[in-house]
Amino acid sequence: MALIHRATLRPTKLELLATWLPGRDWYGGPAGEVERVAGFRFDDPAGEVGIETLLVRTGDGPVHQVPLTYRAAPLAGGERWLLGTVEHSVLGRRWIHDGTGDPVYAAALASAILANTGQAEEFMQVDGRLEPRGLSMDIVGDTTGGTGATAVGAIRRVVEDDPTLIVTDTLELAVLRRLDGGTALTGAVLTGTWPGRAAPAPLASAAPRHGS
Repeated sequence: MALIHRATLRPTKLELLATWLPGRDWYGGPAGEVERVAGFRFDDPAGEVGIETLLVRTGDGPVHQVPLTYRAAPLAGGERWLLGTVEHSVLGRRWIHDGTGDPVYAAALASAILANTGQAEEFMQVDGRLEPRGLSMDIVGDTTGGTGATAVGAIRRVVEDDPTLIVTDTLELAVLRRLDGGTALTGAVLTGTWPGRAAPAPLASAAPRHGS
C-alpha cells in the first residue's frame, strides 16, 4: 500500500526531471516543461523507501519511463543516481534518486516481473480516513514462466543506455527508457497500458545473470 500525502513539493518532481532528463544520453525529447502521462508505485517491504515510476513526455517527444526512489537520507554510495532534493510539506526533505541505481527498486522490479506482484494500491488520507486513489495505468508481470520471486542481492553495475541494464548478484534487469515501440526485450517481461496506449507495451525485463 502506498500512502499519498496531501502535500506540496519544492521543487516538484517534474521540475527536477526537466533539468535532469536533457543530460541523459538515452533521452530522446526536447528540453522544456515535462508532462506526466501516467505512473505506478511499488511497495518497499521495509516501508522506508518510496518507489514510483513516472511515464513522462516533453512537448511532442516520445513517452519516457523514469523510475524514482524517495529517501529520507541519501542512498549510500549513490551520488551518481541523485537527481536532487525536494522539501515535502509533510515528510520534510527527501532525496530523489534514479531508481535504476537503487537496490530497493531493483528488488521490487524483479518481484513485479517474475512473481507478477503488481503495483501498490494508492490511498490518500482525508479527514482521518484512508480513501483509495484511482490508478493511472495497469502493469502485468510474467504470467507464463512461473519463475516466482528471486532475491536480487546487490547491484554490481548499471549500464545507462536504452534499455538501462541493471546487473545484480542473480539477475540482469533491463528498463526501457523510450516507450516508442522501437526496442524489444527478452526474458520475462513487464508490460503496461495507459491512457492513449491500449495495447500492452514492454516496460522492463528480467533474465538470469550471465558472466561477471
